[in-house]
Amino acid sequence: MIQNILDPIAKEGIKSIYKIDLEKIEFQDTRKDFEGDITIVVFPLLKHIKGNPVEIANQIGNYVKDHSDIVSGYNVVKGFLNLVISDAYYIDYFNQIPDFKDFGIVKDKSGAIMVEYSSPNTNKPLHLGHIRNNLLGYSVAEILSASGKKVYKTQIINDRGIHICKSMVAWTKFGQGETPETTGLKGDKLVGNYYVKFDKEYKKEIKDLIAKGKTEEEAKKEAPILLEAQEMLRQWEAGDPDTVALWKKMNQWVYKGFDQSYKELGVDFDTNYYESDTYLLGKEFVAEGLETGVFFKKDDGSVWIDLTDEGLDEKIVLRADGTAVYMTQDIGTAIQRIKDFPDIEGLVYTVGNEQDYHFKVLFLILKKMGFEWAQNLHHLSYGMVDLPEGKMKSREGTVVDADDLMREMTNTAGEISQELGKLEGYSDEEKQRLYKIIGLGALKYYILKVDPKKRILFDPKESIDFNGNTGPFIQYTYARIQSILRKAKVDSKEIIAIDTLHPKEKELVKLLQSYPVIIQNSAENLSPALIANFTYELVKSYNSFYQSVPIFGAANEDEKTLRVQLSSAVSSVIKSSFKLLGIEVPERM
Repeated sequence: MIQNILDPIAKEGIKSIYKIDLEKIEFQDTRKDFEGDITIVVFPLLKHIKGNPVEIANQIGNYVKDHSDIVSGYNVVKGFLNLVISDAYYIDYFNQIPDFKDFGIVKDKSGAIMVEYSSPNTNKPLHLGHIRNNLLGYSVAEILSASGKKVYKTQIINDRGIHICKSMVAWTKFGQGETPETTGLKGDKLVGNYYVKFDKEYKKEIKDLIAKGKTEEEAKKEAPILLEAQEMLRQWEAGDPDTVALWKKMNQWVYKGFDQSYKELGVDFDTNYYESDTYLLGKEFVAEGLETGVFFKKDDGSVWIDLTDEGLDEKIVLRADGTAVYMTQDIGTAIQRIKDFPDIEGLVYTVGNEQDYHFKVLFLILKKMGFEWAQNLHHLSYGMVDLPEGKMKSREGTVVDADDLMREMTNTAGEISQELGKLEGYSDEEKQRLYKIIGLGALKYYILKVDPKKRILFDPKESIDFNGNTGPFIQYTYARIQSILRKAKVDSKEIIAIDTLHPKEKELVKLLQSYPVIIQNSAENLSPALIANFTYELVKSYNSFYQSVPIFGAANEDEKTLRVQLSSAVSSVIKSSFKLLGIEVPERM
């Protein structure tokens, strides 16, 4: 990289001129409204060098220009030394990359990281919130792998607990033997319907109890259908054969439905963990921690940990009746994963920001239990997804179903594509395939281009726009380049002897050169948004190049070949970056 070449020269210049050894010089990209490619920020040097910043910048600029083969000139704006890098450097750099298909991807893996995402409950289908979770977790896993990490993709399936029992009780009372086969519904949707049914019946019973003189708090605790669900949870934990058989049957319906949704969304997992297994291990370690004084028991028999000395509060890890809570399961899951994959050096939990406190407590508990690896746990906290209509609520059945949304995105892509008249000569099968690529690409890009920490207001129609910072805009540019490459028929990348670059060509090479750094930064920050927005900048730059610089009307064959090669390199990086986001690119549109 340019900075690595110039840093020692600039330091040597400062030592030669001012007799000072500096550990660090601050570099940044030159602002677009100034001439130059990389800038040395002079102001921090004033702590060590007394004088006028403009004079200091000119002296350093003269030295660097005289002692570097790649600097062709410089200019000074206040305390900023803008260095102009020679075209020859960029031409040589571009020629040295034989193939941009795997450019920036680190093949040799070192240091294993496990990324958890999805983590659904088996009482409802996946919804819009799960879509952001899955897209974010999957993309982070792909980016970490590209950066040189060995990655394990995993999920914890929340297949036990009171919420599962609510669906089971409702199906038992009102289901009349319905199955996915008899209803034609996906299993996760069928079970989710009974979760909604439970909530409706529960509210009705609360209302009836209040009418009979109970307080609202009493009614909520004493509603018969809730007591049935609580009893069912106790029977399940006690291993009652009929309860366990029903639980297995309904969960299998849900798993089959989940698998269909994951396939459609284009995400996968290397391993699955189940709360019904890991909570037992959690309970074992809680019992062990009780003996060593990590946990304490209250008078009612419930088990807690006191975190007040850490600025938090007391946290329950086992209920009075001995049943486990989420924390118990998460303790067991973390321990089991390290047992299964002892090479793990880090574990990333992709979970919404409403669970920030939960993970702060979990990581602290594991540290207090004496696990050194607990310092390598990270919560990838992300903002919620809102719709123009407002917030979603699972219990009330007002969620945006993931399958329905994916179907809507595909249909909307089809409607817009037909209006634009871009699909002449396509068969119906080819059209449907393209609609899906565009629709899901629009959905994924719209969600991933936003910093994970930020909340998203998702507008399906706005996401499928063939202009602006959208997936379809980038996909269309990729397809346009493929058309150019088919026409040009350039199969190999021969070395081209050219001395100068058009400014638009230089801009493209500079952006291409930054891609490996973008991958590493994105991995370090666990942020696919850095990849997404880099790709948009690259595409904007390419379209500006395409409008300004003739490819087939170039002055000579060498210019034409270079421009075709640049087009090919840009398309390879688009395809690579979109793969890291889990997005397909069409060969034609």
